[in-house]
Amino acid sequence: MDFLLEPWPWYVAGPLITLIMFFLFYYGKKFGISSNLETMCSIGGAGKFVAFFKVDWRKNTWNLLFLLGTIIGGFIAFQWLTPNEAVAISEQTIKDLSELGFQNAGTQYLPDEIFSLETMLSFKGFLVLLIAGFLVGFGSRYAGGCTSGHAIVGLSNLEIPSLISVIGFFIGGLIMTWLILPLIF
Repeated sequence: MDFLLEPWPWYVAGPLITLIMFFLFYYGKKFGISSNLETMCSIGGAGKFVAFFKVDWRKNTWNLLFLLGTIIGGFIAFQWLTPNEAVAISEQTIKDLSELGFQNAGTQYLPDEIFSLETMLSFKGFLVLLIAGFLVGFGSRYAGGCTSGHAIVGLSNLEIPSLISVIGFFIGGLIMTWLILPLIF
């Protein structure tokens, strides 16, 4: 069982992703978290307000199973397959994060400075989550999919719009890391 506690090598994880992608492609399904959120919004009645969500969500109920599997898989991995909460990051990254005000950099996956209940319920934390959620939602709608959809599916299908989107995601990540994050903390 110890093999489950170690990261899987690329030659195991890669073919498994390929197998899943083959089945999704074969059955004509879209992959990506934004597809799941689109289905959830359609179920919630968003189609009454926004034409984009006027779809027959019953055709996409498999998305909800995918989302449920993601949540259950994450829970199982955290509860039973994670040996500890330490994160293997470089000493320089720990130093840089400490300078930004992160007290426990490298000792846990989710820093309290962003993900604690106290932080999320503060005005600043709520505002950061609200703006970030809006930007992620707008960006994935504008790009026609999320990072997983474009990076895994779109690039494997050699789609130029996905390549452009992934380049944009990386540029946005660099801007966030080097310019915006230091201003927030």
